[in-house]
Amino acid sequence: MTQTNNGVIEINNLTKNFGTVAAVKDLTFTVEPGHVTGFLGPNGAGKTTTLRMLLGLVRPTAGTALIGGRAYQDLAAPMREVGAALEAASFHPGRSAINHLKMLTPIVGVPDKRAEEVLGLVGLADVASRRVGGFSLGMRQRLALAGTLLGDPQVLLLDEPANGLDPEGIAWLRQFLRMLASEGRTVLVSSHMLSEVRQTVDEVVIISRGELVHASSLKGLAQLADPHVLVRAGHLEGAHAAFASEGWDVRIGEKEPDQLTIRGASAAHVGAAALRHQIELHELVDADEGLEATFLKLVNGQHTAQPVPTAAVPTGNPEGEQL
Repeated sequence: MTQTNNGVIEINNLTKNFGTVAAVKDLTFTVEPGHVTGFLGPNGAGKTTTLRMLLGLVRPTAGTALIGGRAYQDLAAPMREVGAALEAASFHPGRSAINHLKMLTPIVGVPDKRAEEVLGLVGLADVASRRVGGFSLGMRQRLALAGTLLGDPQVLLLDEPANGLDPEGIAWLRQFLRMLASEGRTVLVSSHMLSEVRQTVDEVVIISRGELVHASSLKGLAQLADPHVLVRAGHLEGAHAAFASEGWDVRIGEKEPDQLTIRGASAAHVGAAALRHQIELHELVDADEGLEATFLKLVNGQHTAQPVPTAAVPTGNPEGEQL
């Protein structure tokens, strides 16, 4: 595996304007190796434009997009250092999968046998001689991923790689990307759906309308989902006083008048306190608004969370490029 200064992706004050349209606005974030990082945002948020600037396909209006401290065009062997798949349908329909990859091997600078190896890695060895025009969207996604792996790169940039995959394919992709990250690679995966990647990614970078709205670990994002405990008790006022004495935020009737909402403790903590205070519990439930709801609040500007600059992560079109 080619090392690219540890494979760190650095996006600094990156901006791209297309006429009067600001596709990307002053983005700053860092993506570290050894993780699968989700680059998330609704369609049109600026994800693809950012990835294209990172690959030197679009010139920034301002700021920099670096891989291992260098611009993509300054890398000594870019296709062996960075594997990128931004368009799963860019194949000649009459060419077989193996011949598609063998067309790329001299460009990447690897022997033809590497084409056979990567087809095996992505589970397409049995259809290597089939024409790509007969492939499903999910199979073309796997072939695109095989192309990114030809040079055994340190950095992988994948735009919506789960698109078109069935549940079995998504499970395979999840395991495969985690394996690549465990080898010390930098894996950046874009998606417009958190639910599609939440079981795959370790870190998240979320953008909306071209701007960074949140960057953290997935666990950090979960902390924004308003974790709380719901309690019903035999004597609600006595339970309120007892739990409040523990230093927790306890409120009556947020959703139902006979229920307590407790923040700052888990259900296990509340249960232990109930035992100490001899409180009769009728209901004890860990709850939150859910990651998906939190994600939608962030991209819709309804959440005031501050980005975490140390997140492993994020990173816009005169010819009709998807923003």
